[in-house]
Amino acid sequence: MTPDLSFIAAPMVNQSDYPFRRLVARYNATTVYTQMLLPEKLINDQEYFEFHCRDLQARIQEPVSTVVQLCGNNSEEIVAAGRKIQNLCDAIDLNLGCPQEVAKSERFGAYLLGQKDWPVVENIVSSMARSFTVPVSTKIRLCQPSSKTVEFAERLQASGSSWITLHARTVSSRRRRHGAADLSEVRTLKESKSLTIPIISNGNVRIFDDLSDNLEYTGADGLMVGETLLGNPCIFSSDVLPDPVDISLEYLDICRLNPCVATLNIVQTHIRHFIDFQCTRRPWSNKLRSALNACTNLDDIEHLLRIKVQRWRGKIVNSFVEADSGDEQDDIGTDTLDDDDAGVLWHLP
Repeated sequence: MTPDLSFIAAPMVNQSDYPFRRLVARYNATTVYTQMLLPEKLINDQEYFEFHCRDLQARIQEPVSTVVQLCGNNSEEIVAAGRKIQNLCDAIDLNLGCPQEVAKSERFGAYLLGQKDWPVVENIVSSMARSFTVPVSTKIRLCQPSSKTVEFAERLQASGSSWITLHARTVSSRRRRHGAADLSEVRTLKESKSLTIPIISNGNVRIFDDLSDNLEYTGADGLMVGETLLGNPCIFSSDVLPDPVDISLEYLDICRLNPCVATLNIVQTHIRHFIDFQCTRRPWSNKLRSALNACTNLDDIEHLLRIKVQRWRGKIVNSFVEADSGDEQDDIGTDTLDDDDAGVLWHLP
C-alpha cells in the first residue's frame, strides 16, 4: 500500500533520527524518511545494523509511514540490505539525488543520473521491486539535459518505482546558494501523460504559504521538505513559528522516551537548529553554541534551555539567577523574541 504522501519529511544526514521523525509526525507530516543508509554496513557492520534497527523498531508508535532510504550501485547488495530491514518500514527508497563528493567517488546517488547508467538503475529498481514486500520509491534530481528527466522517470516507473520525488536541481546545484529549485520541471513531470505514479515535489519550501503555492503551481501529489523542517518542525501544520525553547524541550522529551536511538551529537545539532532558526542574529548565539557543545547529557541540555537560554531571551527575571549561580552576571539579557524573528533566515553552519 502506498503511504500518504501529502507531507513528507525528507531524508537528512544524521538528522532523520526517530525522535525527530516522531516530532514532525506530531505536526502533520504524513510520511517520514530515515537518513540514507549504507547497504554494505547494514550487511556487514552489526553495530550499525542494530543501531538502525532500534531506530526503526521505535516506529511501532508512529501513526505515519516510515520510508528507509538506501543507496548504492550494486543491485544484489541493495536487495540483501533491504531484505534485512523491510519488516521494520513501510517502503524503501533508492537515493538518486545525493550530490555529495562521497556519492561521486562511490558512484551512487545523483551520479547515476547519466544516461550511460540508466540500465544500472533500472536493474536495481526492478530487483528491489521484485524482492521486497514493501513498495519501492526513487528520489531523483534533474538529469542533464533536464529534458531527459521525463524519460528517466518513465523508465523508473516501468522498473517498479511506486512514486518519484523530484528535487528540481541538477547535481551541480547543491545548495540554495546555487539558486532556487526549478519547480516548472516538477510541473512538467507531473503533466507527462506517460506517468501514472505519484510525483512528489521537493524544494523551495521556506514558509507555510509555500506549501500551498508549491502544490498549486506544480500539481504534484505531495511535498517533501528537508532543511526548513530542521528549523521549524511544525511547518506542515501552522504558519505560526513554534517557540524555539518549547519545541526543543518537546524533542528532548521524545529522546528520553526513546533512549539509544539518537546520539548526543545528533541531539545537540537539532537543538542548535531549532534555536538558530529564529535567534541566529541574537548577541548570545555564540554563547549558545559553546554552551551546547559543553553539554554531556540530556539533563545538561535541558538545564541550558530552561535557565540560560530563557534568561538570555529575557524570559527569566533576575531573581532566578541564584538557581544558576555558576553563570556570569553579564549573561543576563532582556533580548526577547519579537515579530521580526519570523523573518530571520536560517543558514546551516
